[in-house]
Amino acid sequence: MPKETPKAPPLYPKSHLVAASGIAALLSLALLVFPSSEVEAKKTTLNLELETPAEQLKDEANAAPMLQAPAEQASPFTQIDNAATPAENTAKTEAPVEAPKAPGHREVTVARGDTLSTLFAKVGLPSNVVHDVLASGKQAKQFSQLKHGQVLQFELDKDGQLTTLHSKVSNLETIRLSKTDKGYSFEREVSKPVVRSAYAHGVIKSSLSASAQRAGLSHSMTMDMARVLGYDIDFAQDIRPGDEFDVVYEQKVMDGKVVGTGNILSARFTNRGKTYTAVRYTNKQGNTNYYTADGNSLRKAFIRTPVDFARISSRFSNGRKHPILNKIRAHKGVDYAAPRGTPIKAAGDGRVELAGRRGGYGNTVIIAHGNRYKTLYGHMQGFAKGVKTGSTVKQGQIIGYIGTTGLSTGPHLHYEFQVGGVHVDPLSQKVPMADPIAKSERQRFLQQSQPLVARMDQEKATLLAANKR
Repeated sequence: MPKETPKAPPLYPKSHLVAASGIAALLSLALLVFPSSEVEAKKTTLNLELETPAEQLKDEANAAPMLQAPAEQASPFTQIDNAATPAENTAKTEAPVEAPKAPGHREVTVARGDTLSTLFAKVGLPSNVVHDVLASGKQAKQFSQLKHGQVLQFELDKDGQLTTLHSKVSNLETIRLSKTDKGYSFEREVSKPVVRSAYAHGVIKSSLSASAQRAGLSHSMTMDMARVLGYDIDFAQDIRPGDEFDVVYEQKVMDGKVVGTGNILSARFTNRGKTYTAVRYTNKQGNTNYYTADGNSLRKAFIRTPVDFARISSRFSNGRKHPILNKIRAHKGVDYAAPRGTPIKAAGDGRVELAGRRGGYGNTVIIAHGNRYKTLYGHMQGFAKGVKTGSTVKQGQIIGYIGTTGLSTGPHLHYEFQVGGVHVDPLSQKVPMADPIAKSERQRFLQQSQPLVARMDQEKATLLAANKR
């Protein structure tokens, strides 16, 4: 009898199949028992193609009832861009077909250590051409201000001579140099982006910067939010886990790509259970400031802290032991510890009474704010350009940098506040308010501010509803 052909052994042992089935069941159970983690931050954008904030507000007011969150989201941190069309989405996945390059076309990318001469040499151009280019005019010198990763594009004629040089300086700006009978002519092309509004929300868990980054806010936008609300919130010491923020801001878009941000249009920050709201408004005279939702000015005579995100290392005290003199001596100010070189801001508008050395204070700036108030800034590393005795400064202007001059154990700012010649604790001092919205403009202000506040309310409600699903 013919022998039976032995059956092929199974690809996987039976025990392995049983184990795999068990693991799959456990994973399914885990998904039911352990829901997704709490969403901390969210960023959305709307396709409001606006030229000015006023037009934006008008469009948002008309579009407000239509703002709805999508039914499903791939990730709570994904930016929702309602402006994207199917054609745009296709463009993101399909590689564009590039036109063939001209025979004389050359491209070089700036690497570390490159100069304009080395880049010209890479395409076969001698050093005298570099000299001719830079000598053609002041604007042409921009080609020597190279950035790592920048691309220079050369067009050469059949003899290998330069006819055109151009480079993209930023997402919005391109510079070009063209050969003419008289030498080279320079031109700059600046593209105008579409401006739309964007919304971001975050909850503080570890730090403001980390939460803002998760919400999609850049470092500069986070600093802007701190400046806008810095009259009421001390971002150096008041921020706590559980604080939250909402921001509506301008977003600049080119060809469906975000290329930058603009102004904060409205912001809301809940700090220690108390909520502060700011709305940007430009009056009929063209002056722009931030106000509360009911029209009171956020701009006060003095800001709370002259150094952003610094740590308070010593408070106002009448009985502090001096760390260097080693004896009890009144500490008539507040010390803010920060890295050497950190910018220091003027707490208010005023005239500089002193910008120079002053005993144990080292490099010091004293500013007189009218006849009643004075502020002092000590232990500076150096003074900002233009800050000198007799000059005037504006609130928030950088006047110097953190240092350790004078009697100082480490880099910090010693900050004093005087009222009528008497030292007071700047952390407890109640500062005077600026003027509110004029009665003649109140109705116009409300027409612009109410849609912005409503936008933050609606976006936040949509976010909370989505998290409960």
